[in-house]
Amino acid sequence: MKFIKTIAIAFLLPLSWGIADAHAKAPTSLSQEARTILNQDTVSWDTKLPFDNEVLTGTLENGFKYYIRRNVEPEKRVTMYLAVKVGSILETEQQLGLAHFLEHMNFNGLKHFPKNELVDYLQKAGVRFGSDLNAYTSFDETVYQLPIPSDDPELLKNGLQVMRDWAQDALLDTDEINKERGIVLEEMRGGRGAQQRMRDQYFPILLNGSLYANRLPIGTEEIITNFDPEVIRGFHKDWYRPDLQSIIIVGDIDVKEMENEVKRLFSDLTTPANAPKREKFTVDLINKNQFIAVTDPEMTATVGQILVKRPEEKVITVGDYRRSLLKSAYNQMINARLRDISQSANPPFLQAGVSISEFIGGLDNLSIYFVSKPGLFEEGFKATVKEVERVDQFGFTATEFQRAVASMAKNNETSYIERDKKKSDSYVSSYLDNFLNDGASLSNEDRYQITKQLLPTLTLSEVDAIGKLYYEDINRDVIIMGPDKEKETLPTEALVNTWFADLKAEKLTAYEDNVSELPLLAKTPVKGTIKSEKAIAGIDAKEIVLSNGIKVILKPTTFKNDQILISAFSPGGTSLYPDADYFSASYASPLVNGSGLGQLNNTELRKYMTGKNVNVSPYIRERSEGLSGSSDKEGLKLAFEMIYGYFTEPRIDDDIFQSTIQKTLSSLENRDSDPNFVFSEAIQKSLYNNSIRRTPISKDQVGQINKDRSLAIYKDRFADASDFTFTFVGSFTEAEIKPYLEEYLASLPNIGRNEQSKDLGLYEPAKGFEKVVHKGKEAKANVRLSYYGDYKYSEMENLNLDALEGVLNIKLIERLREDESGVYGVGAGASYSKFPKNRYSFGIGYGTGVDKYESLLASALDEVNKIKKDGPTQVDLDKFVIEQKRQLETQLRENGFWLGQIAGAYQNQEDPTYILRYLDDLSKVTVESVKEVANKYLKDEQLFKFILLPDEVK
Repeated sequence: MKFIKTIAIAFLLPLSWGIADAHAKAPTSLSQEARTILNQDTVSWDTKLPFDNEVLTGTLENGFKYYIRRNVEPEKRVTMYLAVKVGSILETEQQLGLAHFLEHMNFNGLKHFPKNELVDYLQKAGVRFGSDLNAYTSFDETVYQLPIPSDDPELLKNGLQVMRDWAQDALLDTDEINKERGIVLEEMRGGRGAQQRMRDQYFPILLNGSLYANRLPIGTEEIITNFDPEVIRGFHKDWYRPDLQSIIIVGDIDVKEMENEVKRLFSDLTTPANAPKREKFTVDLINKNQFIAVTDPEMTATVGQILVKRPEEKVITVGDYRRSLLKSAYNQMINARLRDISQSANPPFLQAGVSISEFIGGLDNLSIYFVSKPGLFEEGFKATVKEVERVDQFGFTATEFQRAVASMAKNNETSYIERDKKKSDSYVSSYLDNFLNDGASLSNEDRYQITKQLLPTLTLSEVDAIGKLYYEDINRDVIIMGPDKEKETLPTEALVNTWFADLKAEKLTAYEDNVSELPLLAKTPVKGTIKSEKAIAGIDAKEIVLSNGIKVILKPTTFKNDQILISAFSPGGTSLYPDADYFSASYASPLVNGSGLGQLNNTELRKYMTGKNVNVSPYIRERSEGLSGSSDKEGLKLAFEMIYGYFTEPRIDDDIFQSTIQKTLSSLENRDSDPNFVFSEAIQKSLYNNSIRRTPISKDQVGQINKDRSLAIYKDRFADASDFTFTFVGSFTEAEIKPYLEEYLASLPNIGRNEQSKDLGLYEPAKGFEKVVHKGKEAKANVRLSYYGDYKYSEMENLNLDALEGVLNIKLIERLREDESGVYGVGAGASYSKFPKNRYSFGIGYGTGVDKYESLLASALDEVNKIKKDGPTQVDLDKFVIEQKRQLETQLRENGFWLGQIAGAYQNQEDPTYILRYLDDLSKVTVESVKEVANKYLKDEQLFKFILLPDEVK
């Protein structure tokens, strides 16, 4: 179960409510309300936004609300959510953490699924615990999610029964409660660290001393350890009741039948007599400015955040929605300016951003944040705030505004085009927001038409006014977080106030929006031809060879209406260069990708790409180089131009190079303060004998990155297109794409190289060992158990190793989490490679207390040995098999899945049609075959034990 933090911490920008990820559906027509709005000569902005007319809603007599909608993407699936308007804000001092604890208990004993039978039952149906079956608790709500197949009537019926049991029938058995204490305490322990320690100091200021500051959902160790089970039972009785609950059901279902089942199952929910009133809590404005600077020995960067709070502006009417578009335009434009500054030759900060968005407790906020370069906090502060002041004084330019509106219009069109391909999950958040916060829930048709009509009415002066309204010198918080070693250099509140005053008085100049009129490419390609074609039977794909030797695989699909995915590779990579060139080689593609392209520099290219749904990025990895990207139909020509450009007209802009070097050096300054970095570095150094190709870059090594050499290496990697293989998957026809293949791919250079990547001999030692690392303040341990070695690579061997991962995951969760209450999360993972030689790795990882890690390590290895001795149980193996089958059903309708399958098969020199035989091979996986790979690869002598302990544990 995941613990959702409502507040964005430090430099995490809150999401703004905009149109980019419109909550949409497969509409057939405008609602009558929307039609009325659109038919008016002048839009009545006071008109309430129409509610989604394609979701069935209702409220039972007991107050329980439901939202039910049919959606067939993905087919034969349904997503169910139970939302409860109950979170940690409702807890008393004796109940701290119990809203979240109760969420846990709903997975540990229900009326129809006692003890752990819920997870067991759903795993047998192919539902994955954690990734599918999940829940979260926040300040104001608890939400449970259950995505299940809808083609099995019995499973569908039981899925609804799970939702009904979650609503009011948790058993809350004393023994199960006591077992769960350890798991929640480990979740709490896992969240401890620099961010948590600083958060505990600044939260009272951030939340204006409100109750929210003392109601973090995770609770307190004292309460979790010692609460009487009757206390949580009382909390459950008071708050888990129908007038505070709703079910949301979206998927491939019969809506009317589902409504009847909801009425049958949920109508008997009851509200106790004298139930407490569900109060609405707020964070009140205190009409003064606040300041706090906090440090921590494990903090790796210095971060400044300025928040200006204002009363919340809910989106209820057309005018409110229009205003949200204005805010979105403001956010886009100011962040574009900050992005340009961050990519200058000597950037004043490592990262910066500004956002007008929702906050918490009835407030909105303007959030300004930046990550400063080490020792240069003042420079970062002034540079960031100066841009906000510049907008406040001069506003934005007309060309900036035009690009922002064009970008929103493109997002609106894209969302509308894909309206009948939207996943069921994409609708849920809209209905959740409607239930929990009375948020607007527009149909896709209404959203598209209303947005399309409103965008041309937006004015630049209104956007400027939004900025002025939110950027006030009242209700402003300044929060500074940094490493302990910078404590003495951090500013005081008085000094920060002086900076604000100086910036306000400074005579700034207006922003100049320079836009290039040059075309992207300096030269026109010389068209080539298609040399040969052959069908790839069974997967509706075709292999084409071009006149310059490039191989192209085309797989047209109808999974999306307007999505084309692109992948390309060629053997070689950084393996072909000596250690002296390694850092220039490894930074070559990021530098080229971060720079401009053709005749446009980075800033000009970004502006040129505005309103275009196209992305192409080059890469150079250890054993290959290539490109990845995506496009819609409209942008397909541009995507091919970019591909051609990255082969023939790459560039590394000097300011991008200097900026990258400075940012890289700055990021290294305090990384040794992070226990997780120190642990990871120690592992890599011990496994790979300090190889520079496997260990994190150092300051001295950053100095070895040479701009000219990086560009030369990049050009060398892309000098010969003849050994490249391109894969295109998505919504195109052969007739549409072939002219681009001939013009932009067949014209790429062919110098007849026959390259193969080099085996660098970087392999883990043949014999395992134990390494203990001491770093960190918190009393917690991190354990990684790893097996490495040579491997017998084959389709069946891979499948059996995957099965071993699956069954061991089940057993580790049952043993270390459920039986021993020793961890919050534990997992096993297998990986294998064919080249440069057959190798495998198999790992087990978990975090726990320093007093438990040894016994849990023994338990983990005991579960490994049980499988080696007896094999997995047939029940666990069946869970793995059904999970794979159910996942494959949906994956086969995903463009990304097919791109990975086809491109991966060609890169590994394998059969791209293997997926057609996958289920047959899956049926051949047995208890004995999994036992065999366990004994073959999980050998005691190949076990590496890596353990991270705090500083004081020696």
